[in-house]
Amino acid sequence: MKKVWSIAKASVMLLLLGCTTIPDGLQPVTGFELERYLGKWYEIARLDHSFERNLSKVTAQYSLRQDGGVEVVNQGFNQKSGKWEMVTGKAYFIGKESVGSLKVSFFGPFYGGYHIIALDQQDYRYAMVTGPSRSYLWILSRDMTLDNVILLELVGKAKQWGFETDKLIYVDHNLSET
Repeated sequence: MKKVWSIAKASVMLLLLGCTTIPDGLQPVTGFELERYLGKWYEIARLDHSFERNLSKVTAQYSLRQDGGVEVVNQGFNQKSGKWEMVTGKAYFIGKESVGSLKVSFFGPFYGGYHIIALDQQDYRYAMVTGPSRSYLWILSRDMTLDNVILLELVGKAKQWGFETDKLIYVDHNLSET
């Protein structure tokens, strides 16, 4: 698999995510357990941004770093170029480790917010994440698909919280790579 995300794309992403605060009125989940969150997550839906444009089969892999942080490996298949794209970053808790609020960096010393605002706290099967503003939203699942009832519930919450849910992109994990 080739690492094809350019420094320019990473720089644009960092400019867009250049803040670690959580949007007004939202709260990150509490009672968060990082060990249970680690591993592979599938992106089910997202709001559009240039750094993920044309990507399908998007996944995020989280693992512990030796320095106590979290290694983040995001990858997706670019339908337009026909190639896999991958970017590796690092994340650290902003405050208490029991609160799902981290700062993440994919390039240098610049960090953006990664705030888990909804989570299946029983089984850690799905999560909803925002960045520093309501223009960033991801719905994640441990499986390539998410039960429609749960998905509708998460989208409903996101709409109540002021996200433009009518602009969500639903990620296809079944597309051919050719």
